[in-house]
Amino acid sequence: MTTIGLLARIEAKPEHAEQVGTLLRGALQLAEEEEHTVTWFAFRQDATTFGIFDTFEDEEGRKAHLEGRIAAALAEAAPTMLAAAPDIRPVDLLAVKLP
Repeated sequence: MTTIGLLARIEAKPEHAEQVGTLLRGALQLAEEEEHTVTWFAFRQDATTFGIFDTFEDEEGRKAHLEGRIAAALAEAAPTMLAAAPDIRPVDLLAVKLP
């Protein structure tokens, strides 16, 4: 069972919100290429608030993801497109239902 994950909150500057959405949609391909990422979800909460939730089988997978291309893309976008640095928090999963 997948037991660990990450939850990231991303706040875009209003004038860059659509670009952030495009960046996250494009990051799906990068997530699919990650060997240790089990599930990956990008979402939008409101006009400028976005998020990512992903899961991993083990701590090595989570660490690799944090050092990977999606994290690098967010770090590159942060100075111009984000209102603040992404708030990325590790989570422990208590229960999981997958198809």
